[in-house]
Formats: sequence, C-alpha cells, structure tokens
Amino acid sequence: MSGGGAETPVACDAAQGGGGKKRDSLGTTDLGEIHSRLLDHRPVTQGEIRYFVKEFEEKRGLRELRVLENLKNMIQETNERMLPKCRETMQGGLGETLQRLQAANDSICRLQQKEQERKKVINDHLTASEKRRLLQWEEFLRGQPQRRAEVDEEHRRAMERLREQYAAMEKDLAKFSTF
Repeated sequence: MSGGGAETPVACDAAQGGGGKKRDSLGTTDLGEIHSRLLDHRPVTQGEIRYFVKEFEEKRGLRELRVLENLKNMIQETNERMLPKCRETMQGGLGETLQRLQAANDSICRLQQKEQERKKVINDHLTASEKRRLLQWEEFLRGQPQRRAEVDEEHRRAMERLREQYAAMEKDLAKFSTF
C-alpha cells in the first residue's frame, strides 16, 4: 500500500470510477483495524476487569467485606476498652518500676564509691610499701661494698690459715719422709 511503486486498482475500485478516495479509505480502515487488533488492549483489559469483579462479588459472596468489617470491630474494641486498661496498668507499673530502678541505681553508685575508696586505700598502701622497699634496697646496696670487703678479708685470713696449716703439714711430712 505504501511502497512508492504504481498500484493497480482493485476490480471494485476500478468499477466505481477510479475510486482513489475509496482505496485510501479502505487502506486506512485496514490499517486502523490492524492497529486496534495489535496494539489496543482495552477490550481484553475490560473483559478481565469484568471477570474479576464478577468473581470477587458474586462467587465469594462478599466474604472479604465481612472479614474487613470484623477487623474494624475488633480494632474499635481494642481502642475503646483494651488500650485504656493497658495504659493504666503500664503507668501504674511504670511508676513503681522507676522507683525501684532509682533505688538500685543509688545502691550501685554507693557500691562504686566504696570500691573506689577501697582501691585508693590499697593503692596508697602499695605506694608506701614500695617506697619502703626502695629505701631498704638502697640501704642494702650502700652496705654491699663494706660486706664485700669483710668477706674478702675473711677469705684472705682463711687462705692464710690454710697456707700455714699446709706448710706445717709439709714440715711434718718432711720429718716422716726421712725414714
């Protein structure tokens, strides 16, 4: 229909006297019909909608509507009766719970303070003990040269006594070796 080439008139078009108009209108009608069949989905969509509404309303007997009505009634009952009772119970219990929590918090603060004081006393005692030990160590180190000198002197005297003893033993042995 659209190709740029020469078209031959259809037999009925030729009989009507050249019918260029008729041929164009038939061509557009054909294109419109093809277009509506291929691309226009409204009839199909409307049919599906009608089927869904029929299925929902007729076959189910408005069951969903009753379920929603029951849910609405339950929500109203909950809001009117149960919610105020829960609020009262919560507020009464919450006040008592807050008092207990505050008392527990105060007790914990006192315990922490006592523990900190105890740790401070222990740390002070440890610090004093460490200072005493350092002083004792320094005193010990100061006395070491004197003690070393005393031990060296005692060792020298013991060595001297042993030399004298061995010398005396050698003299005695020399007496017996003349036999």
